[in-house]
Amino acid sequence: MVQSNATRTLRILLAWAVVLLFVFPLYYWVTVAFKDAREIFDTPPNVWIFSPTMKNFEEVFGISFGFVTQREVLPGGGNFYMAPRLWDSIVIAVLSTALAVAISTVAAYALSRLPFRGRHHFVAWVLSTRMMPPVAVAIPMFFIYKDFGLLDTYTGVILIHALMNLPLAVLLLKSFFDDIPQEIDESAVIDGASRWLIFRRVILPMAKGGIAATAVLCFIFSWTEFLFVLTLTQTGLKTVPVVSSSFVTSTGTAWGNMAALGAAAMVPAFIFILLVQRQLVRGLTLGSLKQ
Repeated sequence: MVQSNATRTLRILLAWAVVLLFVFPLYYWVTVAFKDAREIFDTPPNVWIFSPTMKNFEEVFGISFGFVTQREVLPGGGNFYMAPRLWDSIVIAVLSTALAVAISTVAAYALSRLPFRGRHHFVAWVLSTRMMPPVAVAIPMFFIYKDFGLLDTYTGVILIHALMNLPLAVLLLKSFFDDIPQEIDESAVIDGASRWLIFRRVILPMAKGGIAATAVLCFIFSWTEFLFVLTLTQTGLKTVPVVSSSFVTSTGTAWGNMAALGAAAMVPAFIFILLVQRQLVRGLTLGSLKQ
């Protein structure tokens, strides 16, 4: 019994150590957002005790008590309202996630339930598209977008982000649909339900957890994507990762401003994950128990 308690205590301590190992960089980044330039470069760094300031947020967003009041000039020389840049990221991430999940849900259900010739080869092809590095298609996509007038548009960025997320979303959702017994479909067919009705009324409610987990991954990939937004946008449309690069100049890096923008950019992602938290936990455990 004593050995069992000691083992349990050791496991708890190791678990807390792992949590602190992953949380500490996040904590440090957020604290930098509330420090002035002198405290950021203190040696040794003041990790726990410092004088918090909202100066970095005011400089980045041009805000006073939460309202945009003026146009700020970034260290990179570009004139941007940071609040619209954050809004651009939210719109693109949410809509591209919705589009990718909607298409991949139907495609994954077909791959999981409908027998057709070459299905396994099709799955392998979907997986292979994910292996292609984005830089290999960035320049060709630029010329395609230029010919179709999609440069610097919400539509263009949303489409490329949805396309980028489709392979992973299809494969993930297929695995979730595979874990749902096909006997459920057969019972519904006997009761006279059509394939579409089975998909909409039976399968989708049972796979809500898997859909939520897939949506979170698609949202995060879109939220942090840099290369395609940098290549396919020019002036009016910028997302947070691209704008963050403007804080790095030949004269130095505005770490406080960059940390403020990064800390603010974490909030929408956390809110989205909290909204689907219950379904996310269910999706992560779906299929862990077998009949």
